[in-house]
Amino acid sequence: MSSSMDPIKIPEAPHSPGTAASLAMTGARGPLEQLLHALNQPLTGLQCSMEVALASPRTPEQYVQGLRDGLALTERMRALVDAIREVADAEEEQEAKAETIELHAVLREVVEDLAPVAEAKSVLITLECSAASSLAAKTGRRRLAAAVFRLLESALSLAARGSALRVEMGGGLAEGWIRIRWHAARPRSEFSRAELGLLVAQAGWERAGAEWDRDRTESVETVTVRLPDISAGGGNF
Repeated sequence: MSSSMDPIKIPEAPHSPGTAASLAMTGARGPLEQLLHALNQPLTGLQCSMEVALASPRTPEQYVQGLRDGLALTERMRALVDAIREVADAEEEQEAKAETIELHAVLREVVEDLAPVAEAKSVLITLECSAASSLAAKTGRRRLAAAVFRLLESALSLAARGSALRVEMGGGLAEGWIRIRWHAARPRSEFSRAELGLLVAQAGWERAGAEWDRDRTESVETVTVRLPDISAGGGNF
């Protein structure tokens, strides 16, 4: 894929997928807890807005502004509720029939599917599987593909225009890993659609028994998904 813009170079990662410190934005809460906690803020804001509107007479302009603020808060709550429902529905789904799937093949398919979106945004996607090309998972293909797509789509949305999105896979049967690195766009909204998508992706990977790490060094963000003994079908995709 070519681009008229020169991509921003992302520094090479160390050999180990781990990084120095986790982002404060994720904290110790799980994805569902973060979503429920985030829902409290717009709910409180909407309640305060309505209380202020009823407290004393206001001008028509003030009422209109109050309605606009309330609509913005309602849209935010709707996005959060949709993400909560997606996480909850995934937890209730019955397990799909397990089959042995080459992870690099799923990654490659998703990268190819997102190539037009990346090109429109002038983001260069690179995929490096190295020795992990034989890494396989015994799981449901649809769920695995959905988890990979949610992760890469969200990272692509968060990547700065004209930058690079690097997708790597390594490790072995005892513990494989997938690492996604991108140069973050600014400004970023804590609970944008892309950020909510990452939380949904995190919930899916953790439900499958994987460990999720998200780190930020200056403007470069990294998500590392450490996989369990996936060849044994221990995950819950």
